[in-house]
Amino acid sequence: MKASGSSGWKGPVKFRMPTAENLVPIRLDIQFEGQRYKDAFTWNPSDPDSEILVFARRTVKDLKLPQAFNTQISQSIQSQLADFRAYEGQDMYTGEKIIPIKLDLRVNHTLIKDQFLWDLNNFESDPEEFARTLCKDLGVEDPEVGPAVAFAIREQLYEIAVQSVTSARESRLSKKSRRGSDYGSASKAGLSMDLVKLFSFKSSVVRKRKDLDFYEPMVDMLTNEEVDALEGREERHAR
Repeated sequence: MKASGSSGWKGPVKFRMPTAENLVPIRLDIQFEGQRYKDAFTWNPSDPDSEILVFARRTVKDLKLPQAFNTQISQSIQSQLADFRAYEGQDMYTGEKIIPIKLDLRVNHTLIKDQFLWDLNNFESDPEEFARTLCKDLGVEDPEVGPAVAFAIREQLYEIAVQSVTSARESRLSKKSRRGSDYGSASKAGLSMDLVKLFSFKSSVVRKRKDLDFYEPMVDMLTNEEVDALEGREERHAR
């Protein structure tokens, strides 16, 4: 499966998520006073920071968490937004970039694995719509799977967008140190090597016909016993 085609962006753009909506993936995993709160969601970096406090208070109230979680949740969100905003205004080169996205998720009783291609140059892409279509095609009925798939895509796109800022910065330095250097080849090589390290993807991003079966999506429904065993291992690992 491949995400929708490029919208035609070329050359440098200012840093943002390479999707239609500039949403930051936020992941929380907070332990305090013997209780643990885990969540993953997206946040609009243009929203006022006062919304963070409102969200934290509502979450603590709804989940009946200790009041100390107000500060923990707010600080974690603010820290992750600050990391994102630190890149804003910097050049991000995309060009012709087709990247592999990998899914290996368990949501409630549903286990889903897949690998597909995504056009980093498409600033009109919609991970949420893509996830809904994927779940429909695979017959996934749990309504929580789609948002988890979209979040996983956004997390990986965020990492690669940060990589592209680094690549653009290194290219500028290279052009200053070597007269007549070719940005296109340097940038493409640098980002490609980063992708190999990030995804352990050593072959072409274009799937060979003989590999199609290998990359076919896999969906499995776990039993209560299997879920309990997995959650037990996760709890032990968290300690």
